[in-house]
Amino acid sequence: MRRLLAATLDGLEARPVDVEATFTKGLPAFGIVGLAGNSIQESKERVKSALLTNGFSFPPLRITVNLSPSDLGKSGSHFDLAIALVIALQEESDGLENTYVFGELGLDGTIKDTRSIFPILLSLKNSGLVERAIVPKASLERLSLIPGITYRGVETLSEAIALCKGESAGVGIEAAPIEGEEMRIGGDRYHLVREYPEDFADVRGQEVAKRAALIAAAGMHNLLMEGSPGCGKSMIAKRLRYILPPMSLEEILRLNQYALLGGEEPSFRPLRPYRSPHHSASKPSIFGGGTSRARIGEVALANGGILFFDEFPHFSKTVLEALREPLQDHKVLISRVNSKVEYATRFMFVAAQNPCPCGNLLNTHHPCRCSDLEIRRYKQRLSDPLLDRIEIYVTMQESDTDAKPSVDSASMHEAVISAFVRQMERGQRRLNGKLEEREIESFCRLDPDAEEVMRKAVASFGLSHRSVANVKKVSRTIADLEGRETIGKSHILEALSLRRRG
Repeated sequence: MRRLLAATLDGLEARPVDVEATFTKGLPAFGIVGLAGNSIQESKERVKSALLTNGFSFPPLRITVNLSPSDLGKSGSHFDLAIALVIALQEESDGLENTYVFGELGLDGTIKDTRSIFPILLSLKNSGLVERAIVPKASLERLSLIPGITYRGVETLSEAIALCKGESAGVGIEAAPIEGEEMRIGGDRYHLVREYPEDFADVRGQEVAKRAALIAAAGMHNLLMEGSPGCGKSMIAKRLRYILPPMSLEEILRLNQYALLGGEEPSFRPLRPYRSPHHSASKPSIFGGGTSRARIGEVALANGGILFFDEFPHFSKTVLEALREPLQDHKVLISRVNSKVEYATRFMFVAAQNPCPCGNLLNTHHPCRCSDLEIRRYKQRLSDPLLDRIEIYVTMQESDTDAKPSVDSASMHEAVISAFVRQMERGQRRLNGKLEEREIESFCRLDPDAEEVMRKAVASFGLSHRSVANVKKVSRTIADLEGRETIGKSHILEALSLRRRG
């Protein structure tokens, strides 16, 4: 009996699958068992045609291919090559111990790339389950970004058979470098690009908002901007993406794994994602869903980057309240009949809203047309538990077309990078805005004056435990921007000035 290794996606995680074949006496037939999905059942015709056109003669026996474990549902055309090889090789010995095999077959025996190969191999590597893999030659450039795996690329079924018999070495590839600039902090590598197609130099005035944006970017803090239409809320949100902190290789690979699962083309540039769903978007499109099998949503696609909600109060109540879990726990669990999938959601949440339904409440030139009741209903669409998860709140000034540019994205990005280096050198594995409860006490140390200000703020404003944690995290980032190791009184005061007042 011949056995090869393949794998299937079970939600986000890859599960190893043994592909084995037996040839028994009986009426000639070809069957695949082991909870194989439609795409695998269809592979019988592709495998037959590919084998016949590459010189293989089917024996007058009953061929049974089993995909083990049999209680795990399997899908994907990437099983084609493994199925064809276990049939073609039969009882021949080879050196394929612990080697995974992936590839879709054309009817003429050509081996094609599929979207699922990259996320499968990435998951297997993260679990320490793979060292060698036979893959389509067309997949090599993309897969070379996953370090620590020896690949052999093949273009046809004949090449794959020769490789398995030791008659060919296949095509190897060196690990591909990540585009952009690389920096080392301790023993870790991080990547970034210094490109600013949308520059903060275009934002006139709004000094308070730009300062808040810099702090939010340096610590990946959640940010809410309120102001009249046209004052620059969306401009600031779009420019934030280009000044965010550098990315680790793990973050880049995870970002592209999610992109592939979301049906998008991956890009291995170290540029954090920016997702901006329309306020009419449904809950499943934002959080993920599906009828029988869970699918990825905007909150997962924004992982490591920015999720921007424009016209914040106009999103549906169910969407707004469901946003609490990913903002607090940095993950979302989607349960379906056939699957339960957990996605990481460590994104920076940015929201923009008008001060009232007509937008003119803060405008000195245009009168507000809203009644007190309409304004109250508008504000009440956002619950206090949701707003309590947003660390930085800023009221935008009226737009000033005569103001001169005060700061550009390049200088802001440089400040963010410096703050990032301080956070990583301090031993943090997460940026300030995403610190866990126990990490806040360890990394957010206040000097005596800052402690006294914090105590007075708790007594005066009735701050909740979460609000205190948020103020400490924001003040930690402000101190990092100033190059200070300990949080001082001025840092706490600025962080308190940026919190929302109920």
